[in-house]
Amino acid sequence: MPKPTGFKEVLAQSGLMTSPSVIPQEALVWTKQNAKSLFIGIPKEVSMQERRVSLTPSAVGLLVRNGHQVLIEAGAGNGAKFTDTQYSDAGGQISYTTEEVFKTDIILKVQPLTDFEIEYLNNGSTVISALNLPRMTKEYFDKLNRKKIIGICYEYIEDNVGGMPIIRAMSEIAGSTVMLIAAECLSSANEGMGVILGGITGVPPTKVVILGAGTVSEYTARIAIGLGADLKVFDKDIYKLQRLKHSVGHNIFTCIIDSNTLTQAISEADVVIGALRAEDGFTPCIVTEEMVSIMKPDSVIIDVCIDQGGCFETSEMTTHDNPIFRKHDVIHYCVPNIPSRVAHTATQALSNIFTSFLLKTGKTGGIDEAIFANKSFMKGVYTYKGSLTNANIAKKFGMNYKDLSLLSAARF
Repeated sequence: MPKPTGFKEVLAQSGLMTSPSVIPQEALVWTKQNAKSLFIGIPKEVSMQERRVSLTPSAVGLLVRNGHQVLIEAGAGNGAKFTDTQYSDAGGQISYTTEEVFKTDIILKVQPLTDFEIEYLNNGSTVISALNLPRMTKEYFDKLNRKKIIGICYEYIEDNVGGMPIIRAMSEIAGSTVMLIAAECLSSANEGMGVILGGITGVPPTKVVILGAGTVSEYTARIAIGLGADLKVFDKDIYKLQRLKHSVGHNIFTCIIDSNTLTQAISEADVVIGALRAEDGFTPCIVTEEMVSIMKPDSVIIDVCIDQGGCFETSEMTTHDNPIFRKHDVIHYCVPNIPSRVAHTATQALSNIFTSFLLKTGKTGGIDEAIFANKSFMKGVYTYKGSLTNANIAKKFGMNYKDLSLLSAARF
């Protein structure tokens, strides 16, 4: 056999040329031909005293420079202290009618659609927003399906490592804000206990109980520890409690939720914060009305997860204008959108995530391609062109649904 003279001849004689492991495989590669210009609408929020907006002016400028078109309803950024002039200077287009904004291809908003907003939508358009499942009805999804809307819920969108980037960002903000709210409620100026949140020399520290060991709890715990509070954290998952202690870096009191220990801790607490993670869109109710009734007079309950049903039996949804009520002489703060208290910061956090997603969507070739190219993003889709695609929603309302991953397989 003649001696091989080149690289290809060596591979041929060794059999590697026919080995599947070394044959180049087909893969989707981004090119300018794949890219698609997006037409994005940013409406003014009308729900729940919402002050946040989906994109900052600088984010709009970045999208415009990358070939996309952004239409912003006049006044949409006012609550977050972003002006129409800032959006216009960045390259965005200002619309003075709500209906015009909802005629864009992609609607990007914070709160779920209202009934009149659904009527404005074009058939086949895409809506990216929160869902707030406990407040939804079957009719809401029927309306979206009749218009063949692609509905994407940002609470369910995951990143490449299984995290929920928008939920984490808003949870960080809520956790950092909740102790400030507690301090206000405890203040004598607000007819509270009249005690300082934390502790000073010679005075017993404030007793704080946190239900849940997720992101909200992590950031709340850091502030509580920094102020010198006596902190106790409860959760159903021992792994979450271990992770919380590691993240906070302090040997704090942690305990699995059980009736005896939890009841005693709540009865002695000055502040109880509910921050349990929702299960299938709903937060389990952990604290009964009887447990609330034995709390100290003028003590404070803050139900961070009220928008997912709440974890206190006595919780009732409130607003930023009237954030508190009393029951069993216990102060309750049950505002569902705590990050809206710091709307400028929250908008920046939302915008960072949405901008990255929209740029990738444009490069991929549009919403459809982005959905089916990214399984983590696919998890955020709950309606797709006339079909419900989320099993939990279908089970709650007794509706039929289609598995989006099966639709994905049918495309190829």
